[in-house]
Amino acid sequence: MNVIRFADLVARGQVSGKRVFIRADLNVPQDDNGRITEDTRIRASVPCIQMALKAGAAVMVTSHLGRPTEGEFKPEDSLAPVAARLAELLGREVPLQSNWTDGVSVAPGDVVMLENCRLNKGEKKNNETLARQMAALCDIFVHDAFGTAHRAEASTYGIAQFAPVACAGPLLAAEIDAIGKALAQPKRPLVAIVAGSKVSTKLTILQSLASRVDGLIVGGGIANTFMLAVGLPIGKSLAEPDLLADAKAVIAAMKARGAEVPIPVDVVVAKEFKAEAVATVKAAADVEADDLILDIGPKTAQMLAEKLKSAGTVVWNGPMGVFEFDAFSKGTETVARAIASSSAFSIAGGGDTLAAIAKYGIEKDVGYISTGGGAFLEVLEGKTLPAFEILARRAAG
Repeated sequence: MNVIRFADLVARGQVSGKRVFIRADLNVPQDDNGRITEDTRIRASVPCIQMALKAGAAVMVTSHLGRPTEGEFKPEDSLAPVAARLAELLGREVPLQSNWTDGVSVAPGDVVMLENCRLNKGEKKNNETLARQMAALCDIFVHDAFGTAHRAEASTYGIAQFAPVACAGPLLAAEIDAIGKALAQPKRPLVAIVAGSKVSTKLTILQSLASRVDGLIVGGGIANTFMLAVGLPIGKSLAEPDLLADAKAVIAAMKARGAEVPIPVDVVVAKEFKAEAVATVKAAADVEADDLILDIGPKTAQMLAEKLKSAGTVVWNGPMGVFEFDAFSKGTETVARAIASSSAFSIAGGGDTLAAIAKYGIEKDVGYISTGGGAFLEVLEGKTLPAFEILARRAAG
């Protein structure tokens, strides 16, 4: 995908003295007192901001935070704690400016935080007047928030239409490169792991991948529905019986291409959904009526690990079982460690997947960890993200 990259503009000396508007993703969790509890997204935004400052730009940064009502400011919606944390990381002042759509005063070499962009009326509906106001504030618009790339909003899409230059920041550029490597020109075999509680939320992803991948591993409640589709008992496990035809169609589509959806041969069950519940390994055919399947069994985990070790590319979204409970975490851990030890290029995304990566300490062994949940899923679904589309269009002139 051809987009203008901010790093290239910097390298060509085209940023000095320019007004640079960075749309970052600084939507971080906070406790009841407004204290930031996890600052990964703020730290991830620093390289782009520093790149702009070092190049001598007048830098404006904004983001959404939470789900504010447009036009109605509440203290808990303010980016003030984010600005304070960013100031610590940058080692310089980061003033916060409210009511900024009519004008921003910032000198070259300085940075200002623009208050929560979702407080602006018309933001979510990509109001053209608002988008043009934002575009008028800058010479260069930098999209560096992959987590919002699937939304066409004023600060993510409209501004990119009307700004003199619209480009991808280093975070977004890295996502574009990783997605291209994993899905556009993958090294084969390409194996995708799609797991989670419901088939319905990921059915279109499964259908899209079934026409492209060499192996499609399902896990969690999704695997239960696929087990039911091939006639295996699942007891009282979470499943969606009304989607059995869809599951069968995915299996058939893969089979027609000489590919497969591996079905669990053994599972870990319990009689109740509790961390301290007694975990029992059973053959997939031996699940009883009052059993809950909470993980794949060791034989299945090993079978999947072998497939992953021989893969050329691995796309991973979702844990294999209830990995938050130690007794039901072995399947996810085995798969995670197989991905980590594989020579395949791996790309992982989604909140639970990132939590599993952190739990097993394999961050350095995954080829690329995607920062966007919904955006990552839409890419897997085969959709063109609005941010990618507008940046590619602007690059084409």
